[in-house]
Amino acid sequence: MRDFRGGAAGRALTRREFVELAASGLVAGRSVVPAIGTFGRQQARRPVPTPAQLAWQRDELALFLHFGVNTFTDREWGDGKESPAIFAPTALDARQWARSARAGGFRMMILTAKHHDGFCLWPTATTTHSVKSSPFRGGTGDVVKEMVDACRAEDLKVGLYCSPWDRNSPVYGDSPRYNDLFCDQLAELLTRYGRVDEVWFDGANGEGPNGRKQAYDWPRYWALVKRLQPQSVIFSDAGPDVRWIGNERGVAGDTNWSMMKPDAVPYPGVDGPGIVAALQNGDPDGTVWRPGETDVSIRPGWFYHPAEDAKVKTVEQLVDLYFTSVGRNSKLLLNVPPTRAGLLHETDVARIAAMRGETGRRFADDVARGIEPSWATTGERSAVCEIGFRRSESVAIVDLREDITRGQAVSRYVVEGATDAKATTWRELSRGTTVGYRKLDRFAPTTIHGIRVSIETIASPARLNVRAYRAV
Repeated sequence: MRDFRGGAAGRALTRREFVELAASGLVAGRSVVPAIGTFGRQQARRPVPTPAQLAWQRDELALFLHFGVNTFTDREWGDGKESPAIFAPTALDARQWARSARAGGFRMMILTAKHHDGFCLWPTATTTHSVKSSPFRGGTGDVVKEMVDACRAEDLKVGLYCSPWDRNSPVYGDSPRYNDLFCDQLAELLTRYGRVDEVWFDGANGEGPNGRKQAYDWPRYWALVKRLQPQSVIFSDAGPDVRWIGNERGVAGDTNWSMMKPDAVPYPGVDGPGIVAALQNGDPDGTVWRPGETDVSIRPGWFYHPAEDAKVKTVEQLVDLYFTSVGRNSKLLLNVPPTRAGLLHETDVARIAAMRGETGRRFADDVARGIEPSWATTGERSAVCEIGFRRSESVAIVDLREDITRGQAVSRYVVEGATDAKATTWRELSRGTTVGYRKLDRFAPTTIHGIRVSIETIASPARLNVRAYRAV
């Protein structure tokens, strides 16, 4: 278990002090408000998303761009000893990245402005290990600016990844000095480029050039972000706004609460019993709103490797990832790494465009659209919805959505289909636990005359948005 440290003097914090800082006003999703259920009873006070968290989740898809010296060394983790001279993309076109993202239905791009090797993709004043020491644009280049400008041009939101682990910085491991340097780097990123919608922190904490590890001052980092970009959401294992989903396979927990208890994952990079389960599943008794982000790469690695050109995920695999992320109350962050030329590979671009086409095709025909559902409470914490179709339909997907502006409440549900026109007999189609922003269930195409959804909740039940899609 690592020490909890913070403050300019590097004093070790107690676990209680760290948790209290993590759960303080820095946590944008901590607000709780009373919500009035559709059925007229006031629900218990519980966490709800901030406007920024709500917009973040509704975007559903973001594109991750792992790019840097590793792209040119054919490695995944650099050691910080790379010469800046190797960073020499010959045809970098951030507008091509943004156009590809937009064509694939993505609404944000997140760039690795600095990875663990410490190489900065912007001309920072904090180190010479950056693009200003490279041949890119004759030493006057700024990849971060080009990416941000491309996002603005294509109406995409901006996200920046800045790794606190720095295998190049000579002061890494001298905790007070490096924390100052890292905050200077964050300040540059968050004041030079306009609005930043997501700040992405990796929890990796390894050795620096001198073999020492750093005690990260997470409360200080988070406070700085909130001061300079108050509308942004902060991602890390521990949030404070958005949490990691616990794996890099693109699979959110089938049970996935957007609420958590702050001390369940007290700081980024923490390890121990129950951490992965907490990240995967959240907590129905959680006191903060901290939805999960599901990250995965379109290739086996995170950085571009020519040997992986034939190993790009298929369209069907990408569609599956949509169902196991967005379809499980999460958001999909799909990594599509630029090549050594500085372009997204044509295979990757074609696959994400085809993914959008395929998901669009599957969600094109909602047979419940325009039909008024019949809702009834069946208990203090239960309700049932019935929708009769205009005619028999072959259905293969059910799409359930809570109004998360009022929080998350569904803890169990069963979906059934009417097997006759008078709805006297019903066949179970699917069942599950949480719903949240969106829950997608797939099953074998089944001809039914209507659909029934029975729910159990942790608060007074409210109506769900229920959609049913034709088999295609």
